[in-house]
Amino acid sequence: MDNFEQIRSHLVASGYRMTLQQPFVACVELSLAQGKRHQAIFLSELQDDDDRDYLRVSTAIAPITGIDARRALAFNWHSRVGYLAIGELDGVPYLQLCENRPYDCLDAAEIDRLVLEIGGMGDEMEHRISAGGDLL
Repeated sequence: MDNFEQIRSHLVASGYRMTLQQPFVACVELSLAQGKRHQAIFLSELQDDDDRDYLRVSTAIAPITGIDARRALAFNWHSRVGYLAIGELDGVPYLQLCENRPYDCLDAAEIDRLVLEIGGMGDEMEHRISAGGDLL
């Protein structure tokens, strides 16, 4: 993949449910657990200091208030995919699961893998942290 438009076009052509499509930002809503749970996955473009383009795939887990940071970081240590960060969503700090990849190592299969893996892992974390809730 050479640019964000190719990534967005792949998501649309692959039949993902797109809830947001803007230049350099897209949102895919995954239906999980036979439609009983849903997870929003955001894809956006980043550039590093050398103007190299990266794809960020992220999902919000839960508001940071009331979360035991040690438990979240211990989960992150054992996770083979993604990393934890704090980002704002409508002005509220949220624990987020995200992963960044340079465009030059992305193909359609890798984009699908990232969306499904970050989405599934994010939903699992949300489920554990929120005592079975489906906040996002």
